[in-house]
Formats: sequence, C-alpha cells, structure tokens
Amino acid sequence: MNSQRIGIALTVINLAILMFTFVSGHERSSVADDVVPVLRGKKLEIVDDQGKVRAQIVVNPASTGPDGRKYPGGALLRLIDPNGRPAVKLGGSTDGSGMSLAGDSEKREWNGVQILADERGSTIILTNKDGHVQTIKP
Repeated sequence: MNSQRIGIALTVINLAILMFTFVSGHERSSVADDVVPVLRGKKLEIVDDQGKVRAQIVVNPASTGPDGRKYPGGALLRLIDPNGRPAVKLGGSTDGSGMSLAGDSEKREWNGVQILADERGSTIILTNKDGHVQTIKP
C-alpha cells in the first residue's frame, strides 16, 4: 500500500510539473511578449559576418561646414557595399531631402544618380563613369 501511495504522489507531482512547464512555456512563446514596442537610439548599424558595417541609420546634428555654410541636422540611411562605399543614401532635413544611387564601387570615377529636393526646387543629376553629367530640372 505504501508503494502505491508513493506512485500516486509521484504521478501528481509529475502532472503538476508538466502543467507548470506547459503554462510558463506557452506564455514565453507569445510573440507579443517578445516584441519591444520602440527601439530608440542615435544610430543603428547592421554588420555582415566579417563585422563590416553594411547598413546605417544615423541622425546628424546641425553643423557648420568648412566653407562656413550652416547645415541643419537630419536623418540619413546608408546601404553600404562590401568595399565600404555607400551604394544607396537617403537623407532628409528641414532644408530638403535627397537620394543617391551609386554605380560600380570598384571604379575610382563615381557614377550614379542623385535626386534632390530643396528650397530651390527639384533636381535629378545623372553621372556616367566617363564624367559626363546631365542635370534634369523641371
């Protein structure tokens, strides 16, 4: 009779452990509990397997350039190629916004497309590897 009571007690304990594990495991696996509602910071960098930065989102403070021109702060997204050169840049500030799509980063001559919108208007600048530039304005 004593061994039967021990068996029943162990069964009840095992069932209690199983129920606790099921309930606590179910609560932890809920997607809503694992999602952070807001990610806040001044800079976000995504790196590849070698530790090279391949994407950035940065917030730049207002500054003054070497020519004395004042630049407002703004946000900038960069997608960076394996050579460390920005292939895509997308930025915005109170003065306007712009986008740059670079061509072949292996070459020293820059080529690509720039789309700019600011207080002066909108501009598209196309640049070939040979240095030929075409500017399109409405």
